[in-house]
This record gives sequence, structure tokens and C-alpha cells, in this order.
Amino acid sequence: MLRLFWQKPPLPPSDGNDGVSGGNRDAVDATLSLLRNLELVLWSVISSCGRYEARLWLCNTVSSIHSIAARDQLHLFMELLRSERSKLDVAPRLLQMIFEKRPQKAGRILAKRCHLLEKFFQGNPRRIFLWFDNFAGIGESGHQKGARALSLYAFANRDVCWEELEWKGKHGQSPAVVATKPHYFQDLDILQTVENFLEYVPDFWSSAELAESVKDGEILKLDSKYFVEQFVGLMYKEDLEDIWTAIEEYILEENFSSLSQNLLILLDEDRLLLFLKSIRKCIHLSGQCQDFGYPSCWLENLLATCDDQISLDELLLLNAVIGKGRQLLRLLADEEHEEEKEKVDTILKSKVTLSDADHWALIKECVNMKQQVAIKVVGQLSWVLHYLLSRECMTAQSWEILFKTNGIHFQKATDYSLIQADGIRESDLDSDVEGWASGGKKKGKRDRKKRRKKYHCDDNNSDEIEIEQNNAWQGLQAGRSWFLSTDGFSCAWNIADLPEHLSRHCFKTWTKWIYSKRHSKMDDSVHGLSISVEDHLGGDGIVGAHEL
Repeated sequence: MLRLFWQKPPLPPSDGNDGVSGGNRDAVDATLSLLRNLELVLWSVISSCGRYEARLWLCNTVSSIHSIAARDQLHLFMELLRSERSKLDVAPRLLQMIFEKRPQKAGRILAKRCHLLEKFFQGNPRRIFLWFDNFAGIGESGHQKGARALSLYAFANRDVCWEELEWKGKHGQSPAVVATKPHYFQDLDILQTVENFLEYVPDFWSSAELAESVKDGEILKLDSKYFVEQFVGLMYKEDLEDIWTAIEEYILEENFSSLSQNLLILLDEDRLLLFLKSIRKCIHLSGQCQDFGYPSCWLENLLATCDDQISLDELLLLNAVIGKGRQLLRLLADEEHEEEKEKVDTILKSKVTLSDADHWALIKECVNMKQQVAIKVVGQLSWVLHYLLSRECMTAQSWEILFKTNGIHFQKATDYSLIQADGIRESDLDSDVEGWASGGKKKGKRDRKKRRKKYHCDDNNSDEIEIEQNNAWQGLQAGRSWFLSTDGFSCAWNIADLPEHLSRHCFKTWTKWIYSKRHSKMDDSVHGLSISVEDHLGGDGIVGAHEL
């Protein structure tokens, strides 16, 4: 049965030892060698899909970072937008987000530049009908969108533009008649009228009436791609202050998660790494993050404390084994990765069985490693555990044996005693799990005889019943869940989710221990330095100015 090593070693004894015995050096070295071989195979799987999927996983993890202040968020994304390459991908996507979530911000900018709409409508009957053919009928409240702008402008400037209104009937309508019967505007030949205004009434396209109709941003829905292109031009060619101000407002209002999920995946690898290195200056580690209270804490702690030498390859691999273990398993299970899966199986068959002393000696060794290397070792160990749990623990009984063996207290979340699929009580199921899993053996044979006698079925029907019973049992197994002491009995964990939960819990336990020892070591170094300085200066640490 698998050992989880999730319980921290005992407290340090009085002689100053850290509570971790030496362990078997050969076992530690063999495990590190196994992890290096495993890394090569996993990296082959990750890079085989063009790294895109691994980058997507990393961007999703980055999006869950909690410790970025609003002003830092603004600085990060504005710096990203100022990059010349961002006008081709990040800027268009951000503008699309603004159009969808805050269209009025873009609408107010467009209202000040209505002349852009002349080109928008020229030679495009579809856009003309969608925007201007919205006159109110009898009993309706009023004209909408461009129809309202056209009618208001026509009445206000009837002396110069009324004759440009093209009517479908034999004769036109006078302003006085239409003023009393506004539904007559429905008789306009809207296509010909707008084309007349495009050619003969240029002032309409910079009028207050048209500006009012577009400031809510609804017009952007007619062709968002067109307006995105126009706004990108305003941003980078004209450097329009209004649009940059609107973008700053939006970035401050939007949450970091949404911005990251939508924008980071568009970046090439150089810009993504630069963005991640910029984040490290903006991370303010909370107590919850230092306690690894949520999934992205490992990344926040790493970015906040590591040097600038960390590579994107390291981050992609770390994120895959630490945060996306289940997705990595699925990727490995694809037919195209059958060779890599066999290599993983071969590597893990040669794994060394570690004692508690061996395991914690290995974790202790991580304290002296470069930080990203230490996290990689622990991350790979937790992924190996995830992989083995997914393969070796297939039944409810095997999980409960695992809990007991590793000192995990548990409580069944669901009582199945009322389920009598075959007249078998839950206690019978629990006592004979292996018999069911392997085909039933003697008990299965007795059950088959009972079913034949009870239902008077022939052999074919008996086989069908047996299949149904096995399916029922598999469903019962899949639905079993437990409350565990690993999270304070706060959540019911089922068989499908247990490998991920326990491997993450072990990773959290091991990583917290490494960080605590690393910080303790740093504190001891500072303390030793202060003693050395004090010895140099004198007993009370006071020195005269002439000696300095």
C-alpha cells in the first residue's frame, strides 16, 4: 500500500537536530535520478502539443493569483499594451472585452468622432438597415437608434435637408404632417435616404443627434471587428488620450482573473515570461498565501522569492505537475502518447520504496537546493503520487485501507445501506470488495445461481443480469465519498477526485516544511551575522566614530 508521507516529522529534539534522520543515501539518490528521468518524459509530452496547452494551463494558474493590488494590475497591463507587438493581439482583445462589458466607455469616445461612421455606412446596406430602420409604428413609444437621430436632425434642419428624405409613396410628407404622425417615417426609403445624407448632408455625421444615438455603445454590436480596428488606430497611430484613459479605467474596474484569462494566452513566450517576471515585483504575500491556502500560492511564493533566472520551461513543467496533474494524466493517456506512457510505467516500476526517514531526508535536501529546483522535486513527487493513486486505488475498500495505513481519519459521506441492488447489505459489499472487482469468485458464483433460480432466466438473460449487477456495483463505487481529516472534514471527496486532493495535500505539506526550514536557516544566518558583528565591535556593540 502506498505511503503518503503527509505527516510532518517530529519536532526538533533539544540537541538541535531538525527531527529528520539521515535516511538511506542510496535511496535518496535513486529517487532523484528517477525524477530526472521522469522529467524528460513529461517534458516530451508537454512540448509535443506545441506547448500551447501547457501555456494555457499556466495562464489559468496565473489568473487565480490573489495578491495583485489594483494599481499594480494597472501598471502590469498598461506596460503590456505599450508593447508594439500588443497592438496585433492584446489590444484588439482588450477592446473587444470593453465593447462586451463596458460598451458605453467606447460609445462616448465614438460620439466625439462620429465622422468615423460615414465610412462605416458607405456602401453597406446591411449596416444602414440595422441602425436606421428603427422607426416607431402606431402606438409605439418612439424611434430608436439611428432612426431617432435621423428624425431629430431632419426636423431641426428641415430647411436644408428635408428634401433629402426619400419617400416610398407617390409624394413626400411635409414636416408638419410627420410631426403629428411620426409613424409616417416608416414610409421612408431608408437606404436611399441615408445614401443621400452621406452624399449631400455631411453635417449630419458630426451632429449632436447622431452622437447621442451612439454614446451607449450599442452600435458597436453591428460590426465589432470594424470598430476594434478603428480604435486600435486611435490608440497607436493617433495616441488618443481619451481612449487610453478609458482603457485605464476599465483595467482598474476589471478583476485580475478575467484580464489574465483573456489576454495572457495571446502572448508569445518572450512577452509571457517578461510579464511573469514583472508580476514578482507586484506580489504582496498574505498570511493565507504563505500558508498555501489556495491553488496558486505555490506560484506566488515562487515568483515573489526566486531570482530572475527562472525560465518559462521550468514554469510550464512546474505548473503541469503541481497544478494540472489530472490534465497531464489525460494528456498522457492519449493514443499519440502511448510510448511516453510506457516509459512512465517503466520508470515508476523501478521506484525505490522509501521509508519515512528516506523521504524526509530527501525533502530536507530540498532546503539547500535552488528554490525552483526544490519545488520541481516536490512537485514531481506529488505527481508520481497522483499517478500511482489513480492506478492502484480503484475501489472503496482500497481507499479506506489507504486512509488507515497513512493515519488519515475518515467518515463516509453517504450511507448506502438502503441500496439493495442484489439483496446485499453494505457490510457485505465492504467485506467482499476484491471478490466483486475480480469477477465475484465463489460469492459471485453463488449469486449467479440465486439469480437464475429467482428469475428463471436462460443463460443469455443471466449474463445480462450479471452485467447489470457489475454496472450497478461500479456506479456504487464511483459514488462513494468520504470526509477526511486532511482538510478538517470540510468537504466530501469521491474516488475520482481523491488522487488530486491527496497529492496536492502532500505537496502543500512538504512545501510548507521546506519553506519553514529555509526561513529558519535564513534567520539563523542573520542571527549569526549579528553575533559576529557584535564580537567585532565589542561586547556591547558600541564603537566610537573614529573607529568607523
